[in-house]
Amino acid sequence: MAMDLVPAPRSVEHGEGAFVLGEATALVAGPGTETVARWLRNTVGVALGRPMPPGEAGTPGAIELRIDADLEPEAYRLTVTHRVEIVGGSAAGVFWGAQTLRQLLGPDAYRKACADPGARRGITRQVVEDAPRFAWRGLMLDVSRHFMPKDGVLRYLDLLAAHKLNVFHFHLTDDQGWRVEIKRFPRLTEVGAWRARTKYGHRASELWDEKPHGGFYTQDDIREIVAYAAERHISVVPEIDIPGHSQAAIAAYPELGNTDVIDTTRLSVWDTWGVNPNVLAPTDNTLRFYEGVLEEVLELFPAETSPFVHIGGDECPKDQWKASPAAQARIKELGLADEDGLQSWFIRHFDRWLADRGRRAIGWDEILEGGLAPGAAVSSWRGYAGGIEAARAGHDVVMCPEQQVYLDHRQAAGPDEPMPIGYVRTLEDVYRFEPVPPQLTEAEARHVLGTQANVWTEVMQDQGRVDYQVFPRLAAFAEVAWSALPAPVARDFADFERRMRSHYPRLDALGVAYRPPGGPLPWQKRPGVLGRPIDGSPPNV
Repeated sequence: MAMDLVPAPRSVEHGEGAFVLGEATALVAGPGTETVARWLRNTVGVALGRPMPPGEAGTPGAIELRIDADLEPEAYRLTVTHRVEIVGGSAAGVFWGAQTLRQLLGPDAYRKACADPGARRGITRQVVEDAPRFAWRGLMLDVSRHFMPKDGVLRYLDLLAAHKLNVFHFHLTDDQGWRVEIKRFPRLTEVGAWRARTKYGHRASELWDEKPHGGFYTQDDIREIVAYAAERHISVVPEIDIPGHSQAAIAAYPELGNTDVIDTTRLSVWDTWGVNPNVLAPTDNTLRFYEGVLEEVLELFPAETSPFVHIGGDECPKDQWKASPAAQARIKELGLADEDGLQSWFIRHFDRWLADRGRRAIGWDEILEGGLAPGAAVSSWRGYAGGIEAARAGHDVVMCPEQQVYLDHRQAAGPDEPMPIGYVRTLEDVYRFEPVPPQLTEAEARHVLGTQANVWTEVMQDQGRVDYQVFPRLAAFAEVAWSALPAPVARDFADFERRMRSHYPRLDALGVAYRPPGGPLPWQKRPGVLGRPIDGSPPNV
């Protein structure tokens, strides 16, 4: 039934009768829709035991894919009569229409092979017209704190696509691990991708996992991930964190650190959590090193699929720079006011470097301190304030406030939530999240590119834990990002919950280890492992 779609479409009109997907149903791919046809045949066709042979335009009873440039690029119209027609404003629009068709075909359409070859595959006659509210509908996945093997990343791209999300922010480097192969600096992965042990739970926990942890993606792995995302109309935003969150890089190449303050040769990849004091030294050598890293990153993430490169810029303690004669000399040489100016100098250098190569820098909202180049964008994470400031200054913004859409925050107040972190963010809380703050004028609000949910994996050791934190809340977030919803207080959460009753079986068919509505299953709990729950409602800052 169409009204069980997630995210909710703009409009649905129902007719009488049904279309039945049969053994002989042909799939007709108009110009520019060939990759969508391949996806439909290899995913939905295989799942339902329907070969979907190619057909010519006008084939009776066929599924036909077509591009109509008069529609918005990601808009689509799905018409179900005695045949199915999916018309999109671009191949992306056709693809989102194909995702809607998959939902209408039922949970079996989400399996890897056909579980019931003899089942009747029918859809009621209807017309679904739809288009997204935001151009940027994203998920950030931290693979540094806990590495997610390549197959898990590809699976998450499928999960994003199934929810009409189109940006994958790939957090590849941090204190606890460097995850991307850089040919000219092999020690980044030989040394920086591995740590001897891992804190188990919050950093105040006394528990340790003594098993060495790590992993990285080869350059061919990255090319595969980027190509897989592109086939699903998902942009990949790689993140290379500077000048903080850099201990893994310094452990691999000690000269990157503040060697006049500490013995950087004694540093190893960090095995615990929190804000790390070991930051990059503000030297020409450091700039040249990261330019070399980014040259390879730009080659791995082509401009057509990755116009943005994330350069971090958050949580950079200044204590080492304050104590470093070299850093103080650099501040004086550059005519800067203080250490905050030094961080801004770092960011602006790579901001300009990326712009000269046709890319746009994006960073966490701390990069606003000290001013930004005109094309740079901001991920507003500490609340709404950074996004409001950026939009008013003419910068594009992605809204991802920690208090609302950090999915590592716990989902309920009960004692059974595994390693509870942060504020309680229920499914309903996420559903009532509004990305555009009311303080912005209409012109300023146009700088809000969209929104993103962030997943930091300090307490997520494996795919099942990531699934538990992300789902089902990502379904609510996807509707916020895609659908033209009313004001938060007026949103019909009861109707969303009703539609989720149809969506849970789809997630089951995909093997997603989501948090059930009634609370964690026994094997999803982590009794006795310290978290960091915060009481009360999160501030709206």
